[in-house]
Amino acid sequence: MKIVSLLGSPRSNGNSATIANHLMKTAANLGADTQSFELNRLTYRGCQACYACKKGREDCVLNDGLTEVLSAVAAADVVVLATPVYYGDLTMQLKGFIDRSYSYLVPDYITNPQPSRLSPKKLVFIQTQGQPEESMFADVFPRYDFFLKWMGFTESSLIRVCGIGPASVDAVPDHILQQAEKVAQQLVS
Repeated sequence: MKIVSLLGSPRSNGNSATIANHLMKTAANLGADTQSFELNRLTYRGCQACYACKKGREDCVLNDGLTEVLSAVAAADVVVLATPVYYGDLTMQLKGFIDRSYSYLVPDYITNPQPSRLSPKKLVFIQTQGQPEESMFADVFPRYDFFLKWMGFTESSLIRVCGIGPASVDAVPDHILQQAEKVAQQLVS
């Protein structure tokens, strides 16, 4: 089983990255082939709306830091997307990947019953936020899950932590790390 993790936080040791890295370490210890990408360390552009991926190509025409990421995600069985909430949404780093994943869709994706070029995949979405009120930003995952299902992410798991901000780095609650371990165990079993 191949699991690819995309870390959307600009902070290498941020809360969302800590949870994702714990999940990946658990999965690796259980025998999974794991690979992580820290998106903030890559140089890439957003989708250029050139439609090359719909007119003769089956991949994104851009050749930059996201090229390897897009290829790794395509080859993965499971993808972990980890992000803090910034201004009520996921980070620009992760949004840039999601926009470029448009290349995974077939040209007639709107009407095609199988809109994705990807084989079916499992998704783990990790969302952390400083705002302690759970009703705030509860729309982030469902909004993106709609599009991710289009791309072939057929099974989704959410690990969400509210009320954990920059001041609490390295203070991810144990029960959240245990939740990440359980998700990893379910994925690999």
